[in-house]
Amino acid sequence: MNVILTGSLGHIGKPLTEELVRKGYTVTVISSKPEKQKDIEALGATAAIGSIEDVQFLTTTFTGADVVYCMIPPNYFHEADQTTYFSRIGTNYAKAIRQAGIKRLIHLSSFGAHLDKGTGMILGAYQVETILNTLSDVAITHMRPTYFYYNLYGFLDRIKTTGMIAANYGGDDTIVLVSPTDIAMAISEEIQTQATHRKIRYVASDHCTGNEIASVLGSAIGKPDLQWHIITDQQMQEGLETAGIPKETAATLVEMYACLRSGALAEDYYLKQPATLGKVKLTDFAKEFADVFNQK
Repeated sequence: MNVILTGSLGHIGKPLTEELVRKGYTVTVISSKPEKQKDIEALGATAAIGSIEDVQFLTTTFTGADVVYCMIPPNYFHEADQTTYFSRIGTNYAKAIRQAGIKRLIHLSSFGAHLDKGTGMILGAYQVETILNTLSDVAITHMRPTYFYYNLYGFLDRIKTTGMIAANYGGDDTIVLVSPTDIAMAISEEIQTQATHRKIRYVASDHCTGNEIASVLGSAIGKPDLQWHIITDQQMQEGLETAGIPKETAATLVEMYACLRSGALAEDYYLKQPATLGKVKLTDFAKEFADVFNQK
């Protein structure tokens, strides 16, 4: 089977490439960086160097593929209007898939993609799903991962300077966490699964409250009394701006996390949650978190 992967060798792309090559698939990895070619080839895959802004490049690369995996690379701090960015790249993918005659697509979306407003930074996930769903003769799986473990790295500096975690969400609220490795394994499973016309698959690794997260991370870094403090949206906005995040970008983050706090972001997840969770638990991630914390 010939599989095309976007996303280069990122958090999901690298373990996904390794898994598919191990299973004997012919894998082509798209990257915009020529220097990634040797790393891609070292994994046993073929590198396709080009831009996802180039529909002709995408069409040529997609042609002949049995399965295409599409994701929108993060561009949070280079393009202020994320909704326009997501829509543009989603449209590029749709055009290339249609022109290349692709019949099987796996799309990396997000939990919260069932909402058409109020999700801030990830509103684009709803828009891209909508765009791709216009491909009437393509079997599509929308992968909806939850809150990535590595988002917790954003608290490193605050823990170092104040000895606490502070955010406009968390505390006693449950956060559904996910590892990129578990996402990669779920995508690999979907590639091997009989295609259906439309499918939504949520991916999660662990369920923990903010306070439980603080306790586990605190124990791992030698701060067993680490606390998770809830702050207001305005305080969250001010803190992000102080950290150097542009005002407009910070506002979308605050809105997204407020949606998480309200429960709206995860409401559809709980209706369709996976029968089994991924293998990487918070205690596993805490070891990685401690390593990074001790290096700073």
